[in-house]
Amino acid sequence: MEAGKVYHIYNRGNNKQNIFFEDENYSFFLKRFDKYLAAKMDVLAYCLMPNHFHLLVRIKIIDGISDNGIAIAVAKAFRNFLISYTKAINKKYDRTGVLFQPKYKRAEVDNDFYFSWLIQYVHMNPVIAGLCKNPEDWKYSSYTAILGDKATKISVKEVREWFGGVAEFIRIHNERVIDKGQCRNCDLMIEMHTVCVLQTTVVWQAQPSGTSKTTVVFIRDPKSS
Repeated sequence: MEAGKVYHIYNRGNNKQNIFFEDENYSFFLKRFDKYLAAKMDVLAYCLMPNHFHLLVRIKIIDGISDNGIAIAVAKAFRNFLISYTKAINKKYDRTGVLFQPKYKRAEVDNDFYFSWLIQYVHMNPVIAGLCKNPEDWKYSSYTAILGDKATKISVKEVREWFGGVAEFIRIHNERVIDKGQCRNCDLMIEMHTVCVLQTTVVWQAQPSGTSKTTVVFIRDPKSS
């Protein structure tokens, strides 16, 4: 992963098993992330689901360290982060073996459309899965942190400005661009990093601060049809 670039990082439990078993696991996961990775990446959005996680991050530029050095350090830190969490879970629940699938996935976010869509997709994951009715009902994502005034390490100001303010951020999520019928295989689509236009009808338009208007359309994995 290259310094200064944004990535969607995600992984799920081995054999699709759960990686979180009770409330304290979610907070422990975030604490482990903070310990190993907060100095190396800024978090723009995240969502922790019972059997997988999504992180939208920007790799930090670190003075005095080459791009290659940063890439190596980030890869090592992320590996140590997942190993640390796995060891703790195995010890707590008297289990053995791997917890996550062998290799976490990452996709560079290389255009404004993808960036805007991903933030909504990440926050809407529990709604898509039927775990809650609204994104604000899910405790284990960055959605409420972006809305609130409490101190957080999420890049709240940047995300709010990108969507043109809190009201627009909420409105766009409320549009329900993504739901089970419209995106049956969102995880596969992201994994393949392949998108296709399902229809050209404009679903919503946002005008992020300092950018041209972004048009968002329904998208899904072509194999899902």
